Amino acid sequence: MDITELKRIEQELRISQERVEGIIATAMDAIITIDDEQRIVLFNAAAEKMLRCQARDGIGSPIDRFIPERFRAAHCAHVRHFGEAGYTTRTMGPALWGLRADGEEFPIEATISQMETGGRKLFTVIIRDITERLRAEEALKRSEEHCRELVLRSPMAMAVVHLPESTTELVNLKFIELFGYTMEDVPDIEHWWPLAYPDVTYREAIKAEWTSRVEKALSSHAQIEPMEATVHCKDGSSRRIEFHFASLGDTGLISFVDLTARQRAEAELRESEERFRLMANTAPVMIWASGVDKLCTFFNRPWLDFTGRSLEAELGNGWAEGVHSEDLRRCLDTYTKSFDRREPFQMEYRIRRHDGEYHWILDTGVARYNADGSFAGYIGSCIDVTERKLAEEALSTLGRRLIEAQEEERTRIARELHDDINQRLALLAISLDGLKQNLPAAAVGLEREVEAARQQAQDLSTDVAALSRRLHSSKLDHLGLVATAASLIRELSLKQGVEIDFQSEGIPKDLSKEISLCLFRVLQEALQNAIKHSGSRRFQVLLNGGSSEIQLTVRDSGIGFDPRQATKGRGLGLTSMKERLKLVDGDLSIDSQSEHGTTIHARVPLCSGIRPDV
Repeated sequence: MDITELKRIEQELRISQERVEGIIATAMDAIITIDDEQRIVLFNAAAEKMLRCQARDGIGSPIDRFIPERFRAAHCAHVRHFGEAGYTTRTMGPALWGLRADGEEFPIEATISQMETGGRKLFTVIIRDITERLRAEEALKRSEEHCRELVLRSPMAMAVVHLPESTTELVNLKFIELFGYTMEDVPDIEHWWPLAYPDVTYREAIKAEWTSRVEKALSSHAQIEPMEATVHCKDGSSRRIEFHFASLGDTGLISFVDLTARQRAEAELRESEERFRLMANTAPVMIWASGVDKLCTFFNRPWLDFTGRSLEAELGNGWAEGVHSEDLRRCLDTYTKSFDRREPFQMEYRIRRHDGEYHWILDTGVARYNADGSFAGYIGSCIDVTERKLAEEALSTLGRRLIEAQEEERTRIARELHDDINQRLALLAISLDGLKQNLPAAAVGLEREVEAARQQAQDLSTDVAALSRRLHSSKLDHLGLVATAASLIRELSLKQGVEIDFQSEGIPKDLSKEISLCLFRVLQEALQNAIKHSGSRRFQVLLNGGSSEIQLTVRDSGIGFDPRQATKGRGLGLTSMKERLKLVDGDLSIDSQSEHGTTIHARVPLCSGIRPDV
């Protein structure tokens, strides 16, 4: 072979060596070559980075410096045995650790190969840092254990199976609690079928449906449509179960929802509703119920018989079609406000009966709640109070007529006292005064007696005049309520020796005779009662008018009383005041506490007046 050919071969070898060295230098794994004395002869860039040591510092040093001390003897023995055995390449044993130049240990994966050149054995070790991989594997292991623990302790019964052979990998604690079967009982799904479904016919039907749904879910990579079946448990009991299945790669997750308690509760609820309907339909009152949306969901037979309408026509807001137009807005407002506040209510309104006539009913409603405390709507009962309303109207008419008769009699007596008795007393006083003047000068004793008789006649005339005004004050007709009230207060203050603070504001001059007379009589009765029973010598009277009503307040700071007991007594004062106010659509309220005085408050709407006869 000539020199040219030798140079060509030498050139190719050099290029090949440079290429190998280039590959080694740019490799991702650390590559270290050692001689038969285990001294480093090659140290690539990846080794520099991994071992945190420059090649110039590593080459020539023993490989032991990059092996933890506890592994050095085993490493030397391994390399020696490898060299003697004549293997070309071999993966070094598990649990290998490397040692960085700064003293940090780290897990590695290594492969060793040998070659002989120039009569020397060289060993090349390829080292891979598996720190991150071990961390990932450990994290994966922890995650798998966490998932396993979550499934194991899940409040829902679950089974994990390996697909496609459907062997059981795990049944959780809830599964064992629910069915009583363990992993030993159901190592695979085939063992489940005869245990859960002893009846062959039922078992085959359930198995066919399950298989069909699972195959469909696997082919579409979706969950199955939930299915239900009755499962035979290990203790001999049966449970109604809803099944779910989901596949995750080669793993299937089956979950079981126990419907037994819910079905039992639904059955009990249906039975309870049937009992309620039976009782409601045989009750002597009309009964209705509504849901959380305010719409009515039930009317009993007496209601339907009363209205003559079908249940379908009454449901929702259909019942309102029978309510009298004058009562509808008030009725719906009362219902809606009470519903929103969850408060009981009671209201009266007119509703059309099956014969077309309107009857008054008293409707009482209360909120109802489910067993868990959640709001369920309202339930109410109604009774026909038409006869009571007619009786009340008749009684009110009678009361009005009695009061009118009383006022007429008062006026007649007052007029007779003023025009007849009082005039005759005045004439008697004048006659006695004339008799006194015609007495002889010597009749001094008789003169005193005549003067005394004249004074008595004059006092009696004054008392009769006062009595006449109390029975009927003509000022009320001519001067109005405020002036008449002020006159009454002055008269009582002087006669009884008490102090009465009177304030009035906003009282219209054209106030109706009925309202004026009503408020005057209430004031008269309230002041007389307070002076007589309160023990106080100071009183306050407020008479205020507004755009829609007039309010009268009589207040004292006396001993107080129990209004409930007072209405039960024989006195007619409070009853008379209430009856008078009722005739003009007014109302009376009393606030009284022992030793804290009494406040009587009367209110009369300005649009009211004496009710017409029925």
